[in-house]
Amino acid sequence: MTRAVAFILAYLFLALAIMGVLLPLVPTTPFLLLAAWFSAKGSEKLHRWLHQHPQFSQLLRDWEKEKAVSRKSKVVAVLMLTLSWIGSAYRMDQPWGPVVIGVILLGVACFLITRPEPRSQEIVEK
Repeated sequence: MTRAVAFILAYLFLALAIMGVLLPLVPTTPFLLLAAWFSAKGSEKLHRWLHQHPQFSQLLRDWEKEKAVSRKSKVVAVLMLTLSWIGSAYRMDQPWGPVVIGVILLGVACFLITRPEPRSQEIVEK
């Protein structure tokens, strides 16, 4: 992958992550993780900005150090995935559409749920 492609994808996924913050049916965490990964390969400036951002930095540090996702992020992401599926199932005419989308969203939800919670979060909760 070229640096230019990684640069473009980093900003695309950042835009989707920001949309996820603003729109209730768009998940933020997966897009933010993708933006961070692509920015590491395509834009050092964006990568540094993401890691210094007040809202995004802790989530990225937890992921990079421990491959961990906070409980709050998991709950919000799974709730948004569920609402997205309901919304798409309601709007689709084909009966197979909601099944295909449901399988994909279920896979994403299972992946997120099975990630450990950050150790720093465990200390705070105890």
